[in-house]
Amino acid sequence: MRNFTALPRGARILIVRLSAIGDVLHATTVVHNLRRLAPDVHITWLASPPASTLLEGNPDIDRLLLFDRRPIDAASARLALGTCWRELRKAKALLAPYAFDIALDLQGLFLTGVLTRLSGAPRRIGIHERHEGNPLFMTEMAPDIASPHKVRRYYTALAPLGFPQETLVPGPVLALPAALSGFAAQFWAAHGIDAARPILMVCVRTTWEDKNWPPARFGAALRALPEDVQIVFAGARGDIPFIEEAQAALGDAHASLSIAGETSLPELAALLKSAALLLTGDTGPLYIAEAVGTPTLSLWGPTSPAIYGPLTPGHLFVESPYPCRACCRTRCKKKSNACMAAIAPADVADKLRRFFEAPAARP
Repeated sequence: MRNFTALPRGARILIVRLSAIGDVLHATTVVHNLRRLAPDVHITWLASPPASTLLEGNPDIDRLLLFDRRPIDAASARLALGTCWRELRKAKALLAPYAFDIALDLQGLFLTGVLTRLSGAPRRIGIHERHEGNPLFMTEMAPDIASPHKVRRYYTALAPLGFPQETLVPGPVLALPAALSGFAAQFWAAHGIDAARPILMVCVRTTWEDKNWPPARFGAALRALPEDVQIVFAGARGDIPFIEEAQAALGDAHASLSIAGETSLPELAALLKSAALLLTGDTGPLYIAEAVGTPTLSLWGPTSPAIYGPLTPGHLFVESPYPCRACCRTRCKKKSNACMAAIAPADVADKLRRFFEAPAARP
């Protein structure tokens, strides 16, 4: 029985989480629990492309509003204040037709604070994350917690509404469009992949340079895979040179396919859903795989699975043994990327071998 006295029935709630892919999917867990526990509320989400494509069709969201943050980010970098002002006016016009009772800022930036204020919501709740002046735009801040995990910290935004941490049920939500129901089978057939045999998808690049494992090490780790495992490299077009380096290191030990740049995010999600496993660093496809129920093996250096990793079962991690791992710096202070380099291909290969030798890995 519902007893969230701080949340009026039928409340109109705005979620502000513009990007990035992994964080947006983390935040879907918050919205899913909000919908689960208070099904009468009306939920609007303000998001930015391309991450917004992963929210289309989400059953927990009543309305999806798109604000492309890329122009204002570019303008801010060059101090083009006139352009920033015009972009914010666009955002205000986008939000103006709607009335909100509560706005939850799950990103904690100065920009998202401004957008939350522009929503006109009388109650605006922020979280203890980046700040960057964000609290100036909030009417209240969620309580801080000891857990470092992003999902649990995002969930604190619901605490002032009466949702304690123990009501959280982990698990991101990603609804694949009906139009993609047969996409994976057709795509694999067109690329010579046998859907009846195990498919290992591999992402060799992340958005942070220092979260990247050397491509040649991916190739080395993949050499000892069972013969029937099909290796498919995924990524953006810009990842192609790094994928080719990994394939060169793999050599003739195992055939592989690159589909870099060939899919949208929803299409990638459909392919991941049909895969046996995803091997990746800490990057968006990791969380897409979690959301569609695909097991993952992820590699961690400057970031930590205790902060960002999947909370749902079925996921394997290889953490760097380097002493200063999990620094969460976008650039290594030693300029060596030593923590990722400390991950041995043999350790990754061993986990891959154990996974594919298990009966559950067979189609």
